[in-house]
Amino acid sequence: MDKPRIITIIQARMASSRLPGKILEDLAGKTMLAWVVDRARRAELVDEVVVATTTDPSDDPVVEFCQAQGYPVSRGSMHDVLDRYFQAASLYQADIIVRLTADCPLIDPGMIDDNLQTFLAADPPLDFAANRLPGDRSVPIGLDTEICTMAALEFAWNNAGEDHCREHVMPYFYEHPDQFNILHIRHQPDYGSYRWTVDTPEDLEVVRKIIAHFEGRDDFSWLEVLALVQSRPEIMDANAGVRHKDYREVDDRK
Repeated sequence: MDKPRIITIIQARMASSRLPGKILEDLAGKTMLAWVVDRARRAELVDEVVVATTTDPSDDPVVEFCQAQGYPVSRGSMHDVLDRYFQAASLYQADIIVRLTADCPLIDPGMIDDNLQTFLAADPPLDFAANRLPGDRSVPIGLDTEICTMAALEFAWNNAGEDHCREHVMPYFYEHPDQFNILHIRHQPDYGSYRWTVDTPEDLEVVRKIIAHFEGRDDFSWLEVLALVQSRPEIMDANAGVRHKDYREVDDRK
């Protein structure tokens, strides 16, 4: 059997509720979106990395930036992100989709590959796998990777009706485990208490400190970040009080 075509789709928009415009914020001379795309591209099992933004005029700068950088980009619904994913996956002829978000500049290509290897080796074949599920995570927030087949994504796209299932792409899998072959990829030891995503100004401060430590390198691994924050735990103080959103929350601006 031919190798399936694996597409990483990064959802990206300017209209963040807690930190508008964050994906084009500067991190050591590169935008946050560039950090995510460039690091995701280093995953060896992925055939293409696509930015999926919205048709809203506020995201014209995202499209312009992607075109200037040579990043594949597609546009879709602002709030029906499941449809945005399905349309992007269809356009780029995906067999397997890796879901990332544009506010995770420390995403690790080695971890993406490890998760994909687990997904591809499963017997019987998996429909969906994730390295964290709601209320149960063992990797830092900001390293989240979700993987599904095109057939499973299409099934969710056809059947998911609730707003939170459309906005957050994968909740239909979380809530209907009896309909799919699902794997939760857990990590030992458990590092789920660390927060390395960027959703608030406090998060941005933490990530900037982490990136500054590596003095211009953009190829450091998540294990190097872990060693840093374990040796200098005060780096994490700024966002220690930030509440992580529940996946059932929806954007009230819809």
